[in-house]
Amino acid sequence: MIERLPPGNPAELYLRISYTDSLSGTPHADTLERWDVAVLHAQDDFAVGSMVFYRVHLDRGVHAAHAMEDESEDLAEIASVILDAETGYFTDEVSEALEYVGSAMLVMDRVTLDEAWRGFGLGAVLAIEAIHRLMPGCRAIVCSPGIADIREHRLRERAEWDRVTRKIARGWESIGFRRHRDHVFLLSPTSLVLEEQRDVLRGTAAGLAASWKAADRLAGERAQ
Repeated sequence: MIERLPPGNPAELYLRISYTDSLSGTPHADTLERWDVAVLHAQDDFAVGSMVFYRVHLDRGVHAAHAMEDESEDLAEIASVILDAETGYFTDEVSEALEYVGSAMLVMDRVTLDEAWRGFGLGAVLAIEAIHRLMPGCRAIVCSPGIADIREHRLRERAEWDRVTRKIARGWESIGFRRHRDHVFLLSPTSLVLEEQRDVLRGTAAGLAASWKAADRLAGERAQ
């Protein structure tokens, strides 16, 4: 029996993926694209979370590692592990681990859900759908698992912080990400695990939605 359910029917969640082009025409903008993903609920169209992805083009604009370093410390950490500092392309080690299906890199930078929607595995469900929309033309999908919301007081203890971080990493490993080096995880768009887990997670979400509807129906009957 499920003791806790999300505040709304998860079947009514959807994604709104957007890219804002400033038309600046700068080499930096040609190299680094930020894609924002709003997680919305159909009821009243309200937001319950968000995601941020970056498509990094290694073959145009400026040196990709420099563009990532200029954007944020998190992207700089990923660049130092995945890209060659001199060329701005994938290191030989990374290249050997990937099939050649594109020249860009997709970075999953941030996945955040409102607290009431956490703990149901929906982060992975939503992220894998966004990845499938954004990965065409990419040779690698990269992330550095961590805690997006540092305001939570319960995470001030180091042990708790480490526990939650490990849990997040396991969630991304479940969809095919594998630790490459340090805190950076790597996934090939051609990974069979990615496709298989997409089906599994869709089934999980459908089961959660069925449980939510059953509980909502029962609550309605009791209220009559």
